[in-house]
Amino acid sequence: MGPPIRLLALAFALTCVSMARAETYPERPIHLIVPFAAGGAVDIVARIVGAKLSEIAGSKVVVDNRGGAGGVIGTEMAAQAAGDGYTLLIHSGSISYDPFLHDKLPYDTMKDLAPVAMIGTTPNLLVAMPSFPARSARDLIQMARENPGGIS
Repeated sequence: MGPPIRLLALAFALTCVSMARAETYPERPIHLIVPFAAGGAVDIVARIVGAKLSEIAGSKVVVDNRGGAGGVIGTEMAAQAAGDGYTLLIHSGSISYDPFLHDKLPYDTMKDLAPVAMIGTTPNLLVAMPSFPARSARDLIQMARENPGGIS
């Protein structure tokens, strides 16, 4: 075999080895962190997704509720985990505005976490008593600006 064929054979062998190694994932249970208490909407979705993921991956999926601080505690745990695919975080839309609600987070949402998939959506409503004068979000914002600290 000449040098070009040896290099081609080596490249092929390395590709096969890396493919064989990739096919062994998962080799251990997958840890699915829910940064909220058990029984809530995110937890229910996590258990449904975890069961299906377990079936597809052929590995146990452990749902781990780590509630507290509005999801910050569990999210920090996920952000500090090894980036090996064995620790996943299932969160709500609040993860996108947490940096604006907290002066300092123990993780950087944009740098320490990577989105994998959106698995659902939840509508949000803004409601008030019928006697409340605002009839839209724009009205509410205007009222708040005109009356700082007067709306709770």
